[in-house]
Amino acid sequence: MDLLTTSIYIILFIVMMIFVFSIGMLRPFMKKKEILLVLAVGFFIGVIGGAFFLTPIYSDLPEVAGSIERVLPFNEETLYLDVSSATDINALQNQLSGIDGFKSFEETGVTFRLWKLNDREYEYFNNVVGNINSHYSNYTINQSSGELYIALQDNFSSAEALKAFSDWYKLVFGSSIAYAQVHIKLVVSSSSLNQVEDVLLQNGIVASRIDGPVQSTINGTNENMLNNYEFSLVSGLIGVIVALFGIYFDSVAVFFRRLNGTIFRRGK
Repeated sequence: MDLLTTSIYIILFIVMMIFVFSIGMLRPFMKKKEILLVLAVGFFIGVIGGAFFLTPIYSDLPEVAGSIERVLPFNEETLYLDVSSATDINALQNQLSGIDGFKSFEETGVTFRLWKLNDREYEYFNNVVGNINSHYSNYTINQSSGELYIALQDNFSSAEALKAFSDWYKLVFGSSIAYAQVHIKLVVSSSSLNQVEDVLLQNGIVASRIDGPVQSTINGTNENMLNNYEFSLVSGLIGVIVALFGIYFDSVAVFFRRLNGTIFRRGK
């Protein structure tokens, strides 16, 4: 939310509280039973004002807290991307590397989605995958989902890993692999995180996970915040307090006048 809209919302809430305060100041013209009605009105107006004007501002607090971390020069964010094998990885890397604050771009693994494997198939793939290519030294197979994950290392690219497995699969099963997922680890400075995310969105990519001070601050703030319902109730309590202040304003004003008079006389 921009600064102008935030300012307008805060001013509107203050106007509502002034209205509640004004109602409270009508106490001399009310019966005692009607004071409870004033408090109820203060609570209701506080809830409405909080829900419509303060909650949108309150919801933006995690982003505001994260923006503070973004401006610190030495902060870095690590983004984990899961992209389709149809993505032009080299073009994506070249596009991202042109951004100020780019640190590194690493292809960490490839996932092939097969089918739910029975015990015999699971044992077969476990014994064979490591022999398909000398770089397939680190892999895992999920029997229930049929997902085969191959970690990339020793400058072995995802394109090479995809080709090696696809050629073997076509030779053995007589069909082609239609889809695979490439996993990428991207490191950028925190100050360029928004720009990097914009470039990723232009390519239809959303980070599956982000680690770093910005994201940690956002997550920590979110965890410690009230939900919108609770925050609206707190706003209602503010309305009650303002109403009470209006109801007893005359008494408080008289008290402070007497206190000031006493201090003035003692000063003489």
